[in-house]
Amino acid sequence: MPQPKIAIIYLSFHCEPYIDDVMSALKKLTYPKDRLAFVVVDNPHPEYGSSIRYLEENFLPLSGKEIPTVVLLPQKENLGFAGGNNAGIQWAIDNDYDYVYFHNNDGFMDANALEPLVKAMENDRTIGEAQSLLLMHPETNLINTAGNSFHYLGFGFCGNFRVRKDTFTFQQPAQDIGYASGAALFMRVDLLKRYGLWDKDYFLYHEDLEYTMRLRAVGYRPALAPDSIFYHKYSFGRNKQKYYYMERNRYALMFTYFKLPTLILFLPMALLLEFGLIFFAIKNGWIKEKLAVYKYWLNLKNWKLWLVKRKNIQATRVSGDRVLLRSAVGAVIFDENSMRSPVLKYLGNPLMNLYWQIVKKIIFW
Repeated sequence: MPQPKIAIIYLSFHCEPYIDDVMSALKKLTYPKDRLAFVVVDNPHPEYGSSIRYLEENFLPLSGKEIPTVVLLPQKENLGFAGGNNAGIQWAIDNDYDYVYFHNNDGFMDANALEPLVKAMENDRTIGEAQSLLLMHPETNLINTAGNSFHYLGFGFCGNFRVRKDTFTFQQPAQDIGYASGAALFMRVDLLKRYGLWDKDYFLYHEDLEYTMRLRAVGYRPALAPDSIFYHKYSFGRNKQKYYYMERNRYALMFTYFKLPTLILFLPMALLLEFGLIFFAIKNGWIKEKLAVYKYWLNLKNWKLWLVKRKNIQATRVSGDRVLLRSAVGAVIFDENSMRSPVLKYLGNPLMNLYWQIVKKIIFW
């Protein structure tokens, strides 16, 4: 049997600083290149504009020769992470590909990154999505994420961030994780056709967590394929707008997926957490973004959008909240140094974790 067809979806956003490493990695791939397509979705950068001309001059001459066939999908406007990836997914669906591999703008694959993902997914149909082991670059002995962690109040963050890789014993060929990072993510095209593309209304942040929840809700699980390596030039960007999307989207995630009794149980700790977040926002200079989140959720027109999503999710799910929260954690470990605080470490996290240990015993639905 021929190997499955894989569309590597590369979401370009001023890719010039990273693309040479990507090209070198594509040349070294051990997966059959005639079963691959490198689909570049170019979101125009507000300052640098489109990268299409650079890609046409440097990538297209190698297409189907030294590297897999290259497909360029220029976008007229920035569709965000979710919308941009959706353009690549739709191309993969239209061209009968079996899998898609979401490839972050600022990283590159190891030579044999794809085979372990195919093996894990082909051998276990309960795995709905699998991520590569993301290592820091150039500090390749340190983990960027070995599967992301999901906090019960909607936060998502890198798992085992900057922990030494050689201190871990990984389960082979795949192990369960909290949720799969969209930075180096392998997904089944048939499930994307069945359960829909990424939610473009998330735009940035938590869209990968949302899709993990979507698959969990219908009985699939996320996994890490530890022998699949992706090198990530990771930087937690300082654009304050990210805080707006992170906060807005975690509210959306909780509201659309959790049943009413769960939301009621979480409410006391969620309200207490808000005071801490307001303090962090003032301290770190993103209080305007935090207030913009409140303004968004006070607009009744926005509630209509998310109420429709909630209705659809609750009508189609087969797994209860106990299953959705099975891998949730009780503490928040921020990657960004400016977000770390003794108050969070010694008061906030112990309190949230204690609360979680209590309420998770109550949630039976």
